[in-house]
Amino acid sequence: MERTKPLTAERIEATPEELILYLQGKTLHLPWSRCSDRLAHANTRERLEAKLSPGGYGIHWPLLDEDLSVQGLARLAEAG
Repeated sequence: MERTKPLTAERIEATPEELILYLQGKTLHLPWSRCSDRLAHANTRERLEAKLSPGGYGIHWPLLDEDLSVQGLARLAEAG
């Protein structure tokens, strides 16, 4: 049985309006309201303090103590 490689981000960009995921070969845009309730209700400063994990698997917002997987966010973006 072949294992699928987990989806990772090469980099991210947090803007006041959305989270942008830069994946290998594509870019996904997610409005904050699609990411999570906590991010939807956060202020701009809290949203902009996003940190991509060293392996590119997850994103952490230290001011909110919020952690989300890149793979889960990519599924949300593609479900549109």
